Amino acid sequence: MKFSLFAHMERVNEQQTQEQLYQEFLSLCDMADQGGMCTIWTGEHHGMNFTIAPNPFLNLVDLAHRTKNARLGTGTVVAPFWNPIKMAGEAAMTDILTQGRLELGIARGAYSFEYERMTDNLDAWQAGECLREMVPAVKGLWAGDYAHDGKHYQFPKTTSAPKPLTEDGPPIWVAARDINSHEFAVENDCNVQVTPLWQGIEEVEGLIEKFNQACETYKKRPKIMILQHAYVGKDEAELAQAAKQLNEFYCYFGAWFKNERPINQGLIQQLSQAEIDAHPMYNADAMRRDLMIGTSQQIIDRLKHYEDLGYDEFSYWSDSGMSREQKETSLKRFIDEVMPAFS
Repeated sequence: MKFSLFAHMERVNEQQTQEQLYQEFLSLCDMADQGGMCTIWTGEHHGMNFTIAPNPFLNLVDLAHRTKNARLGTGTVVAPFWNPIKMAGEAAMTDILTQGRLELGIARGAYSFEYERMTDNLDAWQAGECLREMVPAVKGLWAGDYAHDGKHYQFPKTTSAPKPLTEDGPPIWVAARDINSHEFAVENDCNVQVTPLWQGIEEVEGLIEKFNQACETYKKRPKIMILQHAYVGKDEAELAQAAKQLNEFYCYFGAWFKNERPINQGLIQQLSQAEIDAHPMYNADAMRRDLMIGTSQQIIDRLKHYEDLGYDEFSYWSDSGMSREQKETSLKRFIDEVMPAFS
C-alpha cells in the first residue's frame, strides 16, 4: 500500500488568516514530500472559506517548485465547472510545469452551494453527466483532432494546446461511489478515488466491493485510492480530543452540504455546541470508531485490513479544524511510525 496527503486551506472562522493557512498547507506538503508520501492531492472549491481551493492547478505548480519527489494530484477538479478544452489545456500545461508529475482527479462535485453559483443550477445527476462527457473529451483532446457533440459540450475538431508532457496524458482518477461510477471509471481506464467520509468499515468494504465488481465486468483492474480523515495520537485522551474536533468539522461539512444556513464573507454561521451535540448523524464516539483515529499500532492494524481488501493507496486527509501544531504532529507520527510498517 502507498500513502499520500490530501490537503486544502481550510477554516470555519477567521482565526487564521488566509496567508497563514497557505503557509500551513505548504508545511504539510513539505512533510509529505520529504517523508516519502507518493502524492499530494488538493481539490477545487469556490466561494467557500471552509475549503479554500479555487484552482488546484495553481497550487500544484507552486508545489512543483517546492517539492522534489511526490506526484501532484487534483483531488479533484469539478467537471461541470469546466469546458473540456480548457481543462485539457490547463492540465497539460500543469503536467509540463510539474515535469510530468500530474495526476488528474475529476469529480462531479458535491455542494449545491457551488452548483448554484458556478453552473446554470445543475443538479448532481446532471453534474455526473458532465463528468461522463469530460473524461473521454479530455483524452480525445490530448490525442488531438477531436470533435465532441454531447448533451453538455459541443465543439468542432480541436487539439489540446499544449499537449501533456506525459505520453498519452497524465493518469486520470474518477471519484466514485455508486456502482455506475465505478463501472464508468474502469471501462474508461481511469483509476478510482473513494471516500467513506464519516462512515465506518462497512462503507470501506462496500466501496471496494463495487470496484471489484466493476473490474470483473470489464476484465481489467486500475488502481483504487481511499481518502479518509486521520489522526495519530499517543493516548486515549488525545484521541478523544481529535475525535471531538473532527466531529465538529463534519458538522460544518454537513451544514455546507445542506446549504440552508446563513453565509457571510464566505463563512457559514457558527454552530453552537448544542447544535453540534444534537446532530442526528455525527458524534465524537462514532468518529473515534470509524475514522482513521488511533495510536500508531491501531492505525497500522486497520490499514493492514485495507491493504488486504485490495486498496492500493491510503490518502491521509488532513483538513480537520485542528491547529497547525496538531496537524503537523499527527502527520509526523503517521510518516515516522505508521508508514514504515508497509515498506
